[in-house]
Amino acid sequence: MSIIPMKEKKFDMVGFGEVMLRLSPGNKEKISRSESFEKQAGGSELNVASGAAFLGVRSAIITRLPDNKVGRFAKYKIRYGNVSDDYLIYDTSKNARLGIYYYEAGAYPRKSSVVYDRANSSICTMSADEINPKVFDNTRLFHVSGITMALNENLKDIVIDTVKKFKAAGAAVSFDVNYRAKLWSEEEAKAAILQVLPYVDILFVSEETSRRMMQKTGTLEDIMKSYSDEYGCKVVATTRREVISPKKHNFSSMIYYDGKFYEEPAYENIEVIDRIGSGDAYVAGALYALLTTDDPMEAVRYGNAMSAVKCTTNGDMPAASLEEIQSVIKSHTAEGPQEEMSSEYRGCFYVIRYKKGVHTHTPDC
Repeated sequence: MSIIPMKEKKFDMVGFGEVMLRLSPGNKEKISRSESFEKQAGGSELNVASGAAFLGVRSAIITRLPDNKVGRFAKYKIRYGNVSDDYLIYDTSKNARLGIYYYEAGAYPRKSSVVYDRANSSICTMSADEINPKVFDNTRLFHVSGITMALNENLKDIVIDTVKKFKAAGAAVSFDVNYRAKLWSEEEAKAAILQVLPYVDILFVSEETSRRMMQKTGTLEDIMKSYSDEYGCKVVATTRREVISPKKHNFSSMIYYDGKFYEEPAYENIEVIDRIGSGDAYVAGALYALLTTDDPMEAVRYGNAMSAVKCTTNGDMPAASLEEIQSVIKSHTAEGPQEEMSSEYRGCFYVIRYKKGVHTHTPDC
């Protein structure tokens, strides 16, 4: 049973969701005290599409942006993330706006926090008719999250309709439940997500969400298997994050596929610079592996490595290359002493990256 059919399409992956403006105080300052903010762009589905694109997946995003300078900033960040803008929709109305969120990085014992200013953003008033119909036949895998469904009733209905259209066109469907209590209640979320699950091939859902919102019981393995038995999901992935402090995390995951469970030892004591988007980075890595192999264990490895590396970089969008992630995976699975730094030889120049140990070369020019 193939996980994702190896069909030749214009795009390996297309995501659908809101792109937001992120404003963050520098140096872990509090929002209430800061007088300046760093400007970035992000959004769950964009983070996934971009992360996979940096690994080599041909990705695009369906979203609606204001047709103004702020919207163009978001468009340029989409392009920077190696994601196609073929299916962008532009809002030319006088009320056009890009959703904003403010992120305050924590420092123990102060937790990180987020303030949203996204009501009535341009994507909320989009119409299903604005989506270019060519996208359905041009895509191997469609990815969306519960966050997009939670924004308003209009988008919930568009997501359900769009999922059905991609499925009918032969695309695989990936869905990240990504429950956010600030956006909707557990009862509202469950009612909406149950309408999508029968069409989902690859499901990402946390154990907490499964037990609380989906009211699942039993062991984690029982819960993951139940999504396959009840709704026909081919792959079910659950991540595990242990937060030791805002700056120190452990991370692992488990994947269920075709009656078997796959996992590896956790990444321990990750040095966290910015955890925002690390869950999306996991999804990006796992989907890259599922798009390029039929090995669920590879999805575990690439997902875990992508998430761990994303925690060490600033901003929502991951920017790790395939070579970097493969190097991280190799180090994670290696035994014995390891190098502290790695160097790539390019002619007479060195590209240096930190690892474990010390490694030097002499140029041969």
